[in-house]
Amino acid sequence: MNPTQHSAVGLFNNHEDAELAVKELQLSGYDMTKLSVVGKDYHTEEHVIGYYNTGERMATWGKFGLFWGTIWGLLFGSAFFLIPGIGAVMVGGPLVSWIIGALETAVVTGGLTALGGALASIGIPKDSVIQYESALKANKFLLIVHGTRLEVDQAKDILLHNKADSAHVHKQELAETTELAS
Repeated sequence: MNPTQHSAVGLFNNHEDAELAVKELQLSGYDMTKLSVVGKDYHTEEHVIGYYNTGERMATWGKFGLFWGTIWGLLFGSAFFLIPGIGAVMVGGPLVSWIIGALETAVVTGGLTALGGALASIGIPKDSVIQYESALKANKFLLIVHGTRLEVDQAKDILLHNKADSAHVHKQELAETTELAS
């Protein structure tokens, strides 16, 4: 990670709006390797969800199969996690590595989940982490844009323009963590 890492986090009510925001970020030339998407998975007998990795491509099926299939084609990294208190969560983008890092280094402290530990490790304050985890529990989608201050400020505008309920910019510098904007 860069000495200074910024993140814009958008909350979306549905996968269609999150997908449109991803596509607009791509059209605007944003580096797709700096984008993460998190959404709750649905395991019911009526809507079986599954996915598998065939080399560089992720294949999915189920209630949001088309959405996740599109997202996996655009983002770098993908995973499925069972997170206590939240449930089954699909994650795409660099956040996957940060969650694994949080699990491997036992960063998960202070009542945070592995997802919360990963978000905190990139400079997102604990109160915001709790808000984002609550949004996931309510079946919302998180779209996280990582990059320079200018990149995330521009991304925040794109997120809001594409029906994000809210978008916040967070900043991390080495050991110091601060929230820049709400």
